[in-house]
Amino acid sequence: MSTLLRQPPEDFIRANTRLEAPPLVPEVKLYLATEVVPLWEATETELAEQGLPPPFWAFAWAGGQALARYLLDHPEVVRGKRVLDFAAGSGLQGIAAKLAGAASVEAVDIDAFACAACRLNAAANGADITVKEADVVGVANAGWDVVLAGDVCYEGPAAARITAWLRSLVTDDCLVLMGDPGRTYLPRQGLERVIAYGVKTSREIEDSDLRNAVVWRVAAESQGDR
Repeated sequence: MSTLLRQPPEDFIRANTRLEAPPLVPEVKLYLATEVVPLWEATETELAEQGLPPPFWAFAWAGGQALARYLLDHPEVVRGKRVLDFAAGSGLQGIAAKLAGAASVEAVDIDAFACAACRLNAAANGADITVKEADVVGVANAGWDVVLAGDVCYEGPAAARITAWLRSLVTDDCLVLMGDPGRTYLPRQGLERVIAYGVKTSREIEDSDLRNAVVWRVAAESQGDR
């Protein structure tokens, strides 16, 4: 695996991934880790020694694939809308939104490598999206009509903080969609099931070769939640 030292994130990504289409979204190509590149087998310890965070951006997670598939099949959801791709990772959902006709897409992630991956992936698909490295959880709606959040319920406290913020964004003018394949910390309330997809995965990154990924519509917080 290429060393991080003195290497721009974009160069690292190109050297340690391959441009491939996710199983459920063949219309989109992403720079992904695969079984044939060293990044696939690198441990978190090995990455930390190079100053790298876990490469969540290098995999097309099931929830994100479900969201992307839903948007491409139902472009009216985002057509002409201003879209936020939250915790964007590879940028798959945001790219799909732009390809489906979104007026603008802002992809946000706290990981600089994820932001670099978003830019590379957007360029590879001819999708004009804005990429921002920031933690936006807790901020007010910045003009978004649709907010997308794929695979964000990995860890308890973070999932609770994120989902509470997502619910606070929901209004008659702002639709919030989550994609999730049954993560442990997915909320049990405040979600409306939209559609589900069977997504081919790998046991290297999931606990099954096939995950049932659901697109959820997030409900607004009620007074009792405050």
